[in-house]
This record gives sequence, C-alpha cells and structure tokens, in this order.
Amino acid sequence: MTATYTFDVFSSLDGYGGISGGDWGGYWGKQGPELLDHRLSLYGAEQRMVFGANTYRTFTALLNSGTEESVGDPWVTRMRNLPATVVSSTLDGPLDWPDATVVSGDAVDVVARLKGESDVPLRSHGSLSMNRALMAAGLVDRIQVTIFPVITGQTGDDPIFRGAADFDLELIESRTLDGRIQELTYRPSLHP
Repeated sequence: MTATYTFDVFSSLDGYGGISGGDWGGYWGKQGPELLDHRLSLYGAEQRMVFGANTYRTFTALLNSGTEESVGDPWVTRMRNLPATVVSSTLDGPLDWPDATVVSGDAVDVVARLKGESDVPLRSHGSLSMNRALMAAGLVDRIQVTIFPVITGQTGDDPIFRGAADFDLELIESRTLDGRIQELTYRPSLHP
C-alpha cells in the first residue's frame, strides 16, 4: 500500500507563500480560533512530515528565535513533535527537531521510497521547490492550500507555483475558517 502525500501550504490570495518586509506578522495577521483549532486537528493524526533543507532551516530559525508569536501555537508544537524526514545534501544530523532524520538524495527518489515504506500518511508544510518537483513526478496526492485574505503585491515573496508544470486540479474538499480564510484541497494531475 502506498502512503498518501499532502503538500500543505499557506498562501496570500495572489499566490505568495511568504512576505519580505511589511508588518503583516504570522498568518498575515488573519488567524482566528477556528483556523488554529482546525490546524491542530489536521496535525493530531499520526503522520510523517517531509521537509526540504531550506524549509527546515527556516522553521528551526523561527522556532528558536521566539520572535514570531505563531510559533507557540499548539498545532506548530504538534507538527514539531511528529516524526520528520528532511531531504538534504547539505545538512548533517543530529537535527534540532525531536524526531527528525536527514536523508540525502534526490527528493523524488526519497519521497517515492517513503510512500512505499510508510505506514502513515506523509505531509509537507512549505518546501515549495521540493514539492513542485514532487508534483511534476506525480508523487503529490493532495494539495492543501490555505488562502489568507490578503494581497501582497508589494511585500510577497516565494511564489508558490512559480516554475511549476501545468496541472489540472480536482477539488476534493473546501472550507471557510473564521469567516474569511479559505482552505482548498485538490487532487492534482499533470495536464497533458
């Protein structure tokens, strides 16, 4: 049996995964109790996290700095305590993550092997370039995009799908959280 792989990403309405400058704050300052409770429930189930090296470095820097208020949210704590695989040719263990393993090699090969071996679903939060490559290889079963009600045309960085292949998306779930945040879950298939 093959484990499912979910690419989980936060986005502004205009498709940016992060910001450069500005005073937005975590979640672009739009989080509410419904989003936070939902995120905790998503991460409550047993699963394995998969990160690229850059996302791992960003997460650990944020978590260790304590400057971003959202790093103390219960779902973030739960995510950090899930087993994780970090795909990297530049990092060595041990990692500053309770149950993380570094695996060197091409992400497509690593994740294909994980999907075949894992008894639990796989989830990646962020890791944009890695997940674009995994999508092109047909390894992403679900794309879960949480869209925050902001346009970051001046401060947005990390365009989520820049350079991605063309995909058809089948909407398999949608919800509105806190009356303003959209979570859309799609099944991607490479557009012929």
